[in-house]
Amino acid sequence: MPSQLSRRLSAQDAAFLYFERRNTPLHIGSIGIYQGVIPFERFVEHMASRIPLIPRYRQKLAFLPFSLAHPSWEDDPAFDIRNHVRHAPLPRPGNDRQLAELTTQLFAPQLDRDKPLWETYVITGLEGDRSAVLSKVHHCLVDGVSGIELLLAIVDLTPEPAPPPETAPWQPKPFPSLAPRLSDALFDYFEQQREVVREFVEASVDPSRPIERSQSALRTLRQTAPWLAQPAPRTPFAVPLGAERHVAFSEMSFVEIREIRTSLGGTVNDVVLAVLAGALRRYMAHHGHKVDGVDLRVACPVNVRMEEEQGALGNRVSMMLATLPLGVADPAERLKVVRERIDSLKQSHQAAGLELLSRLVSRVPAPLHALAGALPAPNTVVNMICTNVPGPMIPLYSVGHLLLAHYPLVPLSLGMGLGVGVTSYNQRLFFGLMAEPRAVPDIDFLKRCVDESFLELRDAAGVPATDIPTLRGQTGNGPARPEKVTAAAQTAD
Repeated sequence: MPSQLSRRLSAQDAAFLYFERRNTPLHIGSIGIYQGVIPFERFVEHMASRIPLIPRYRQKLAFLPFSLAHPSWEDDPAFDIRNHVRHAPLPRPGNDRQLAELTTQLFAPQLDRDKPLWETYVITGLEGDRSAVLSKVHHCLVDGVSGIELLLAIVDLTPEPAPPPETAPWQPKPFPSLAPRLSDALFDYFEQQREVVREFVEASVDPSRPIERSQSALRTLRQTAPWLAQPAPRTPFAVPLGAERHVAFSEMSFVEIREIRTSLGGTVNDVVLAVLAGALRRYMAHHGHKVDGVDLRVACPVNVRMEEEQGALGNRVSMMLATLPLGVADPAERLKVVRERIDSLKQSHQAAGLELLSRLVSRVPAPLHALAGALPAPNTVVNMICTNVPGPMIPLYSVGHLLLAHYPLVPLSLGMGLGVGVTSYNQRLFFGLMAEPRAVPDIDFLKRCVDESFLELRDAAGVPATDIPTLRGQTGNGPARPEKVTAAAQTAD
């Protein structure tokens, strides 16, 4: 983590606070499955030793009346790690379905805004000599990429790492009263205006830059206009969101994903979206919903960090607005259509254009941002969000225990009752399906549709099943236990 982090939330960071509701908390997270039983007290000590690497974990938000400025991060003098690291044992022997149910119970509630915005649960009692670690962090603090950076600050590359360097005892600054918070906000406002003036001067010296930006913004507006003018197709996933959540997990060989890409063309992300399209086609057709001619609208976050912004936490994402061709029955043809559509979006620099529009909107005064978040926001533009965040492709450890599987957990918002998170780890690709029960009452079946869609696409690409160690649970819902899976066993799934 960098030594200097911006204290003031950006407009994009703050939006995750302004748009949060009681039934739609906007934190992200993951659940890691570990080999062996993680001793809770040792894990607490381990986390305490890593906290100095993550300053935000000892800071809480300072708000201003009437949202005169976006909140700032300030030291929490009352910080106690045991308010954030908790033990959540399952009755032994806890199976994977019980783990999935406990995951949703722990993940669903909002984080307490009077404390640093993160929680970690050590879940013991899992059958198969396993433990789980559930992490939840508010989206205003991290996005998917910086969430992986947080993970790497907490876990180890070897089962017996060198002890972290000693640090001086933490001396928190007093939490600022209202007067200094107002003074800091005024100073930050003038700094922002100085940046606006600097950009204006640069534009006067090189007028081609604002012209290029304007052209990019206009091109993006033309691309997104059909999405705004015509509502997204109706799906069973659009429901008023309650507080309850269901979750299911799936995983597949990253080697096979790459070989599918090599055989049929495209990128890993294209293959992921094609698998998702096939799964949603199967699921919706099974429930009697129209799929022929349906292009499901999916927003895919795109990392726009510059190299010098690595480790800066916060949110630096744009969006790629993709359409999934549910009406295409042939899996190879489906991937081809997905690839062509994504290539078109990349060639038009849609994500860069949307990021530019986001930067322009960030100039709007903070009170208007907060007001926009407080107003009802009907969503007729997007059907769902699918994140795909690259993770470390080497084994990781926590207090000496091997991380077997790492499943992402995504929030639900804006009437979208289904969200999909995807991440890679140690030559596997992990799916986390999060749903509102009324939108997806049978999430285990949707998980099975994901698995079948992958196998269908793998067969169409002529890719043989790999005989490598894989990580599968005994139930259709379940996080992983290590076992060897042969080609015949994988094809039979």
